Amino acid sequence: MSMDIDAPVALPSRPLIPQNNATILCCNCGAPIDGTSSAGALCYDCVKLTVDISEGIQREATLHICRDCERWLQPPAHWVTAALESRELLALCLRKLRGLSKVRIIDASFIWTEPHSRRVKVKITIQQEAFQGTILQQTFEVEYVVNYHQCPDCAKSFTANTWRAVVQVRQKVPHKRTFLYLEQLILKHSAHRDTINIKEVKDGLDFYFSARNHAEKFVDFLNSVTPVRSKKSQELISHDIQNSTKSYKFSFSCELVPICKDDLVAIPIKLAKQVGNISPLTLCYRIGTSVYLLDPTTLQTADISTPIYWRSPFASLADVQELVEFVVMDIEPLGPEKGRFVLAEATVARANDLGVNDKTYYTRTHLGAVLHPGDTVMGYHLTGTNFNNPAFEELEQSNAYASSIPDVMLVKKFYARKKKNKSRNWRLKRMNKDEGEMLPKKQDQERMERDFEMFLRDVEEDTELRSTVALYKQKMEKQRMEGIETQSMAETEETDMEGAPKIDMNELLDEFDELNVQDNDEE
Repeated sequence: MSMDIDAPVALPSRPLIPQNNATILCCNCGAPIDGTSSAGALCYDCVKLTVDISEGIQREATLHICRDCERWLQPPAHWVTAALESRELLALCLRKLRGLSKVRIIDASFIWTEPHSRRVKVKITIQQEAFQGTILQQTFEVEYVVNYHQCPDCAKSFTANTWRAVVQVRQKVPHKRTFLYLEQLILKHSAHRDTINIKEVKDGLDFYFSARNHAEKFVDFLNSVTPVRSKKSQELISHDIQNSTKSYKFSFSCELVPICKDDLVAIPIKLAKQVGNISPLTLCYRIGTSVYLLDPTTLQTADISTPIYWRSPFASLADVQELVEFVVMDIEPLGPEKGRFVLAEATVARANDLGVNDKTYYTRTHLGAVLHPGDTVMGYHLTGTNFNNPAFEELEQSNAYASSIPDVMLVKKFYARKKKNKSRNWRLKRMNKDEGEMLPKKQDQERMERDFEMFLRDVEEDTELRSTVALYKQKMEKQRMEGIETQSMAETEETDMEGAPKIDMNELLDEFDELNVQDNDEE
């Protein structure tokens, strides 16, 4: 039985009728727009003209900058460092505007203004949805007025008794040569840039800081350049019981070793054996992170570190104020050398004894490279001198070292100079110190000038000392250069004839901080 299957019949296709959106006219300009998506019956151009998405955003604001430290105030009480037209300053300007949180910031940039106008202009591009499905983008300018406002840190620096930490540096010696050297190290490394005041007191200096970490950083610097021991103490200023906060003032006491360059030192015999079996009677030829000692009779050197010294401290036997002037009658090098030291045997006589008696002294010295017959040398006269020192008394009673005590110990060559050498072509910077309530007396002022002149001579004579400080070219006025040129040349020639050491111009620095550009028409 077969079934009949009908053939497929093709159905006629219905044509697709395009759907036309409802078209209306803009109520403002009459342009045809889509009525289903346009809100408010306005076209896009009319929406941009009638709707202001920047409404509620400030067009003028004020920026505060500290005149002294050039930091900007970020409300409420934070001060930030930002250069002009930098990203940090742009972010600070945007935070100052109210209403920017409601829109989307697309772009922001500075508009150039005159540097002296105290105005900062910023161009800002924002986006916001005006109506449903309609997003507008708008660009506008904001002008900022720059006002000066002193920050609290600078206000503290100009106000007395506002310090938070103090570093008290002391050294119990009769002169200030070590502090003069320490001052040059501080200036060279700019270790005093965080201080709010530097006060000169008896036997030392006080450095005041506004924060404890600045004082601790300064103490670390002192430990890295000088043999010093420090102690820390704190004083409670205020205490808030509700917030459990406390305010302290911190004091750091730093004591330098009472031994200076060119001092005669008698170290304990036990300590002398521990540091290389050196002779107990030595000279201090340098002060660094340790005390560096030299035995002039053998050129043996030893260094005593800070912990070892403070474990068994000792004082100097004599300082540079007790030096005696000698005249070299004869000198003969022995051969051994150690750096700039050359061992020699010398016959000297006191300058005051010449023409009175014929008493001479025979000694060994480390100055064989610079001394010649007829030269003047400074040294310590040990014969007939009484020292109130337990280490020296132990040395005199010792069977091993009593016979090795020399009659004279030479220290350095003496160059005949004027009382004040005004023809130097170099100078040193000095720190601005507060002398406090007690102004120096006339004799104290003369002593300070004498110590500074001795330090300048040490800088001229000692190349190792000169390499650790910053020397600057001496400024001379044009009239002085033209008017007293002959006199300056005569003084220079006289100084050269005397054989005093001179500092090369290549070792001097230019002071770029005070350079002034002047346009002089020379025709």
